[in-house]
Amino acid sequence: MVYTLPLLSYSYDALEPYIDALTMEIHYTKHHQAYIDNLNKALEAYPDLQKKPLITLLQDLSAVPESIRAAVRNNGGGHFNHSLFWPLMKKNGGGQPKDKVLAAITKKFGNFSTFQDQFNAAAKSRFGSGWAWLSVDKNGEIVLGSTANQDTPYEQGTIPFFGLDVWEHAYYLKYQNRRPDYINAWWHVIAWDQVEDNYNAILAKL
Repeated sequence: MVYTLPLLSYSYDALEPYIDALTMEIHYTKHHQAYIDNLNKALEAYPDLQKKPLITLLQDLSAVPESIRAAVRNNGGGHFNHSLFWPLMKKNGGGQPKDKVLAAITKKFGNFSTFQDQFNAAAKSRFGSGWAWLSVDKNGEIVLGSTANQDTPYEQGTIPFFGLDVWEHAYYLKYQNRRPDYINAWWHVIAWDQVEDNYNAILAKL
């Protein structure tokens, strides 16, 4: 299996003014592409690993040869995280979730506003580069957390369905060091229908 860049369902400028076109283009064509190129390079000498789904590799990194384990963790994680991230956004997005996602958030946090505050806090407090996540644990409960660098929630035993990239390359051209402004703006482009689909797909497999 040779990994390739997934197609975007929107143009680079579709998320303006919240996420600028130049950031989207560089983030997608340079940063994400680099993760894919490096992942493919790492797996070149391991045809058996190329046949396995990326999620399988990320769920059990101890089974990946030590010589390429860091490359798979970093670049495989980068490819997986970004492939999940792009569809979570759309033109004229935002608002609030509905149906099962809203019900799960309300059960866990009391209301959407409290959840949003706690998610923002997780995204703001992630030191250095990383992600903030909503995931599902083995019992079907939602879990809020964050990971460093390109680590995935799979390493924590949970399955992600909603996440925010807080690496500087995701926002620095427009927001410089103002990560909180980027986080607040991002809520205006969320594709809650996709979040609902992700969540339902996980529940169906538990």
